[in-house]
Amino acid sequence: MWNGNNIAELMAPGMDWASVRILEEDAETLSVRRDLLQPVRRKLDRGAMVQVRVGAGQAYAATPDTSAAGLRTALLRARDLARAGAAYNLVDARSLPRGARSGSYRSPVRQPWTELSLGARVEILQSICQSLAIDPRIVDREASLMLTLARQRFFDSDGSVVDQEFALASPDMVVTAHEGGQTQRRSHGLRGYCRQGGVEVLEEVGFQREGRALAEEAVALLSAPEAPSGKMDLLLAPDQMMLQIHESIGHPLELDRILGDERNFAGTSFVKLDMFGSYRYGSELLNVTFDPTVPGEYASYAFDDEGTPAERVYLIRDGVLERPLGGATSQARAGMAGTANGRASSWNRPPIDRMANLNIEPGNSSFADLLRGVEKGIYMRTNCSWSIDDARNKFQFGCEWAQMIEEGHLTKLVRNPCYRGISATFWRSLKGVGARETVSVLGTPWCGKGEPAQIIRVGHASPVCLFEGVDVFGGES
Repeated sequence: MWNGNNIAELMAPGMDWASVRILEEDAETLSVRRDLLQPVRRKLDRGAMVQVRVGAGQAYAATPDTSAAGLRTALLRARDLARAGAAYNLVDARSLPRGARSGSYRSPVRQPWTELSLGARVEILQSICQSLAIDPRIVDREASLMLTLARQRFFDSDGSVVDQEFALASPDMVVTAHEGGQTQRRSHGLRGYCRQGGVEVLEEVGFQREGRALAEEAVALLSAPEAPSGKMDLLLAPDQMMLQIHESIGHPLELDRILGDERNFAGTSFVKLDMFGSYRYGSELLNVTFDPTVPGEYASYAFDDEGTPAERVYLIRDGVLERPLGGATSQARAGMAGTANGRASSWNRPPIDRMANLNIEPGNSSFADLLRGVEKGIYMRTNCSWSIDDARNKFQFGCEWAQMIEEGHLTKLVRNPCYRGISATFWRSLKGVGARETVSVLGTPWCGKGEPAQIIRVGHASPVCLFEGVDVFGGES
């Protein structure tokens, strides 16, 4: 592997600017299902993406050969592509930002995963899986853990040198109960409690404490009545807010989608360029930040994959839409400020506009305060199904767990709860935002987008949130 920091030694005549991004990943997935260890999956991956600008043109080339010779071959290929495609580029490469940017990033780790042997990791999963077997009506149970250790190095011909290391953990457990034709499932967020960090992540997310409670909830749902239908107040837990943020704020605000790039695959957006700065996206209680600087959140970093320094910025402030999720290239195309969110899923993909950590800022209400404001409503936790149109506007979500709210109190348990809405109006019904103590830091390893497809890691932190007059219905309606 090439270990130099001076990209000039790799450049060839005709290149105005060039960059190299080298990524090494070591990933492992462990799973114990019904007390049996499933096949251990390991992936070791390394390669490089280069980018070259020639006049108005720019192009990428990827290679698994990270030697000096391999990188130089890729740079020459990208140079030729940049020349050939200059007349067809959506943006003049000379308008894109340049300048030396240097720094580093390390995931906050108290106990490295390397200190916990493979056998010890498997024992933890076996213990959790056994804890789920509380009742003969439990028909399936699984505990799993996804670990990724990654190192990324970025260099460019202006002298940039960026070195970032990531320790990523995604634990999960799923328990399924069945009786008399009725099947119910409870999960630990469906990988939602993913974090950056070491072994301490398991304690932070309650992974080894909550198995029995989840199993008890799955069994209790078997005898619960069906969720009602009608307009009512909706209180959403953070593990459902995560998906609500992701689908009806994150994806609609991606600037390349707004500019039409994703139309063939992931769709468009109901958001238009002229909305920024004036459009009321939500009530005055809605404040949304893009923040890759949160310690331990799943998509934290110091620089994006284009080498842009990360910073915390508001996308929506007091309900008003301020800026899109657009990296350097999209910002140049649209002529507007964006964020440091040019991200790639691997070494063989170029950066595109992606969510990173997209968070709702906490309010001032305790959980009890939010309940007190509801005469008739429903409290939902943990997503189990989702559907949204290709403009990221009309949506329908189902949850694993729900309780009715009557005169300010949680009452009976109901099963198969669902709700629907329209992004362009749903957030304006936000009438209560939980205080900091109600916030959970979550995320997903599986955000899909792009042609060719890219699956990337995203973080979402949110308090409990209360919405007024939402269309609620049961799964059997």
